[in-house]
Amino acid sequence: MIPARLTRSTVKLLGRACILAVAAVAPAGPVSAQSLPLHLIPRPAQVSRFPCSIAASTLRSVEPGFDPAARIELDERWSALGIGAVRVANTAAGATLVVRRDPSLGSQAYRLTVRSGRALIESADAAGAFYGAMTLAQLPSRAAGQWLVPCVSIEDQPALRWRVLSDDVSRGPLPTMRYFEERIRTIAAWKMNGYSPYMEHVFVSPTDPLPAPLDGITPQQLRELAAYAARFHVTLIPEQQTFAHMHGTLRVETYAAAAELPHGFLLAPNAALSTDYLSRIVSQELAAVPRPPFFHIGSDETATLGLGQTSAYVDRRGLTQAFADHVLAMNRLIAPSGARIMLWDDAVEKDPGIMKLIPPAAVFVNYHYGDEATFEPYIAKIASGGFDQMVAPGASNWDEIFPAIDTAIANERRFIGDGKRARVLGLFQTVWHDDGETLFESTWYPVLYAAASAWQSGDVEPAQFSADFPSAFFGVDDSRYSRDVAELAKILRTLEAAPYDRTDALFWTDAFDPAAGARMANVDLRQVRLDAEAVETALYFARPPLHANAAGVMFLAARRYDALARKFQIAVEVRAMYADAQAHANDPNGPTLRDLFWCRYWMWELRDAYEELAPLYAAAWRYENRDDHLAANLERYHLAAQRAIRYADAFYRATYDGYVRSKTLPAFDAVIAP
Repeated sequence: MIPARLTRSTVKLLGRACILAVAAVAPAGPVSAQSLPLHLIPRPAQVSRFPCSIAASTLRSVEPGFDPAARIELDERWSALGIGAVRVANTAAGATLVVRRDPSLGSQAYRLTVRSGRALIESADAAGAFYGAMTLAQLPSRAAGQWLVPCVSIEDQPALRWRVLSDDVSRGPLPTMRYFEERIRTIAAWKMNGYSPYMEHVFVSPTDPLPAPLDGITPQQLRELAAYAARFHVTLIPEQQTFAHMHGTLRVETYAAAAELPHGFLLAPNAALSTDYLSRIVSQELAAVPRPPFFHIGSDETATLGLGQTSAYVDRRGLTQAFADHVLAMNRLIAPSGARIMLWDDAVEKDPGIMKLIPPAAVFVNYHYGDEATFEPYIAKIASGGFDQMVAPGASNWDEIFPAIDTAIANERRFIGDGKRARVLGLFQTVWHDDGETLFESTWYPVLYAAASAWQSGDVEPAQFSADFPSAFFGVDDSRYSRDVAELAKILRTLEAAPYDRTDALFWTDAFDPAAGARMANVDLRQVRLDAEAVETALYFARPPLHANAAGVMFLAARRYDALARKFQIAVEVRAMYADAQAHANDPNGPTLRDLFWCRYWMWELRDAYEELAPLYAAAWRYENRDDHLAANLERYHLAAQRAIRYADAFYRATYDGYVRSKTLPAFDAVIAP
């Protein structure tokens, strides 16, 4: 019985394949084909299963002309899993993985049929064929000592046309070219088709190099990234701040006269220096990435407009028109390239009148990061002006040791869902590094959830995504990886005991800080540590075949949480030991010396914790980033260790200068005072 959705050409091809490859098919028997799990991210729109399976190794032969990028992706995944490398057959007839054109399918859609010893991908375009191969890449399951692919017919297409990842590369973490390419390959494997590196001052302009870090992004690197991304059916979308968030440029005296406020945050739009500088930067980026479909001009958080050198200009033009003037000026620079300008939506959310003054082809990037009941009002406001828009949820990774998974998933689930119902242009998923020390590798769980949500037409149920994640991402059907993500999320919820608490800040807070100590008094630090240590134990020897470094970053997060909670335990214990030492200072056989020695030892323990973590963090950083900002982040580990050493020395002085010599002890706060 052949399912009705299979085309005649499919039947003909698979009929021939059945004669050639019967030996490769494993009928339902010792391993039931129906029992093979389908842990696919995103989940396809339609799946039909047949009562057979195929050894994955038999599907490694591709026809000549097979998409080289799809071959790279398959080869990378299947070689790591142990299935084996993909090879090109001598002739099309000898291939077991073939691609055929079907004009009836929509853009980016595909039909994947695995049966009778072969896999057939049908699509109307190259992107659809690539996505069919990416689904096939995830199909193998380990059973009875071998990798088996269930016989299936899958039909699939994206819910949103654009599925873009925006990575902040301007506030510390700045990927190496190797990691940029890995990031692009990874999002492509999960069917994202846009990559937008968020740039403030990191572009090394041939004419204006001073604002950029010494290892910034050169025009040649940007050009290479655009070309590399295109190979994987990913469009590189330049994202250059042009209004606010420009302190990295304005701190340089050469450009200081363009600042709204002295060496400030916002480029004065009416300053000739601003116009000239932006003209050069934008032109150079467009030369590196010629004719992109979009060019993001940033333009968010312009609250200081009119407060400095533009005061008279804004009084004359009005705040609404002054903002629109900037957008129009950027559009004049960018429109000849064929790109549509993109800009953040916050100004329009506050002042909808702006929409009447800017080009109708502009695309708003609608960003909101909270766990809100609905995002429909934000979407409706932009739609009321007739503008296209992309919804931009966040990975909730900024200022955190590990992303706030609960917030991220709730934000993405509702925001993207509301966007799909409103038929927005696409997803613009954001990853931010506000404090300069967070890691890209920690963000894969929320990024892939967003990718799945933007592709699938319906809701992505978090429990199902959690069940699929270990196999799809790490290549092992082992639920501990999802449990570890859930445990890290639980720890973050527990530690952030007060509004605006962030785990990175808590990690660096002085152990004896009274306000932090008061907040942590309401936290079950022991349970935090037990939860963190359960994750550490689970991941200590974990080397999944895929994305092992992401598992290592999860281990690092758990160890940092463990150290954070231990730090506040140490503060409580040291205060108690010192009080006990004071209480028994006149008892010659009492515990005073022991208590004082232990106060010192506990400070050494804290010192060692920071110094142990520093090389782990450095290794994680260097896996993905250039070195320029690493020294600044490592200095925090060393300074925290030095603070612990200072406290240890202070307890030493209290012991010998105070107790041993005079049998007196100063007040605790006097001991730890700077």
